[in-house]
Amino acid sequence: MTRQYKAPRGTADVLPEDQPYWDRIWEAASRMCGLFGYRRIETPQFEEASLFTRGVGEVTDIVQKEMYVFEDRGGQQLALRPEGTAPVCRAYLEHGMHNLPQPVRLWYWCPIFRYDRPQAGRYRQHTQFGCEAIGEADASVDAEVIELLFRTYEELGIQGLTLHLNSIGDGECRPRYLDALRAYYADKLKQVCNDCEGRYRRNPLRLLDCKQERCQPVIAGAPPFTDYLCDACADHFSRLQSYLEDVGIAYVINPRLVRGLDYYTRTVFEFQPRAEGAQSTVGGGGRYDGLIEQLGGRPTPGIGWATGIERIVLNLKRIDEQPEEPRCPRVFVAFQTPDARSLAFRLASDLRREGIAAVVAAGERSLKAQMRHADALGAAYAAIIGQRELKEGTVTLRRLADGDQETVRLGDVAGRLGTGA
Repeated sequence: MTRQYKAPRGTADVLPEDQPYWDRIWEAASRMCGLFGYRRIETPQFEEASLFTRGVGEVTDIVQKEMYVFEDRGGQQLALRPEGTAPVCRAYLEHGMHNLPQPVRLWYWCPIFRYDRPQAGRYRQHTQFGCEAIGEADASVDAEVIELLFRTYEELGIQGLTLHLNSIGDGECRPRYLDALRAYYADKLKQVCNDCEGRYRRNPLRLLDCKQERCQPVIAGAPPFTDYLCDACADHFSRLQSYLEDVGIAYVINPRLVRGLDYYTRTVFEFQPRAEGAQSTVGGGGRYDGLIEQLGGRPTPGIGWATGIERIVLNLKRIDEQPEEPRCPRVFVAFQTPDARSLAFRLASDLRREGIAAVVAAGERSLKAQMRHADALGAAYAAIIGQRELKEGTVTLRRLADGDQETVRLGDVAGRLGTGA
């Protein structure tokens, strides 16, 4: 018995009936990025693995559990892209973008690869739309990137999302908070998962990012980061909130939100459906003022976010936001005899050059079967060529809705269809 292949676990085919959702999201994304002055960038689908271990952090789920790492034939360790920010920062450095007016505003749309537990809207290969603003530390840029994501969701008609906001400080105030976090967890290590025991020793901030159910009550009682911010970070966070209020974007302060990447500093944020919480986060991001320096550049502030396209599609379907129906062919070109096949093929080609969507019959089907095919495709007209039409240089143009038909000269078919016949 021949084996039947299926898509690998954690991946999904985007079938034609779902493509209109993707097209709609792409159009909204590109339009909103243009309004905000962001330009598109593409980076390779794989990079040196150390780009992510250095930037994302060795004690993160992405690096420890989820990266697809392989060695190429030259012996170099490479990784399929598990997130979009580090590659964009690498490109910023490699191409001397620090010489451009700052901040450099960039957006991307790309596949992301993570060996994660598959679930609704989360795949091992998924697609992210993201943006980065690199080269400016002012809180107004934080508000700008958040507004860009908010307006994109608004443009798509997605409602009921809550913006969760926090500041996780910087090198000045974070050590004091980490001491307090360790002290809080010291007598609770038997209550948390095995991974959190390791995080406690190596990277305690990651304790707050654990998604295991048994760890949630402990996380809920952890000291809030906002109580430990230095004056500079507290002022930055206050100004961000003021900017968001100025443009009418509501938010809630989530003092235990840290996100899952080590490069974040100060601002972190997520958009979550009200009913489902962080497990169904639609998009989020944060500031990464130390990442460019970690990758070999001079100290350069930056902030960005990413949102999963599959998650957006799920939300659009949930609120019954139907995209436009895919375009049906205006005309189906049919032939009654083998002699008419070549002319039918040429006519379909000529019509397409005139901007008229046309499909031509194929194979050896009867005219009746060809008409059924035309109906199934949703064509408005059938252009039928038989022996008589070949001899006279004409086409029988049949309106499929009611069967009304007329004889049209071959050279007049495009004009007749183009005038709404």
